[in-house]
Amino acid sequence: MSNAFEQLSVGQIINGTPFHPTRETIREFCEASLDFNPLHLDDDYMKGSFGKTQFGGIIMHGMNNFGVITRMLTDWLYPHGGIHRRLETRWKSPVKPGDTITPSATITSLKTTQKGQWACLNVIVNNQKGEVVAAGEALVEFPIQIK
Repeated sequence: MSNAFEQLSVGQIINGTPFHPTRETIREFCEASLDFNPLHLDDDYMKGSFGKTQFGGIIMHGMNNFGVITRMLTDWLYPHGGIHRRLETRWKSPVKPGDTITPSATITSLKTTQKGQWACLNVIVNNQKGEVVAAGEALVEFPIQIK
């Protein structure tokens, strides 16, 4: 296997697969996560005010952003022997049924240690309007192959 790490460069962009949340996928995530918060299920509940925030309808679980980011990282890393080590994100805006969200990442630094080769990435998830709905940082490793 060629060393995929050597092909990386700071500023390189990784693009993920768009995701189209629907009422059904939101419900499925409720069932899979056992999180039945009315934020994700009850339009009438969501007509209320949450402090200064007015959602106007159900919203997708924020952890779904983790899922689309993780899929992007895994799809990119796995074929090259890389490992997803850390992911930290902040939710910026709600995602609603009918939106399209797309993750991407930019390599911000590269480092080689005795045990591994590491890349740090800024990650974002944008909606169809180009608005950032989640942002954060990921750390990935390309283990050094000992011969």
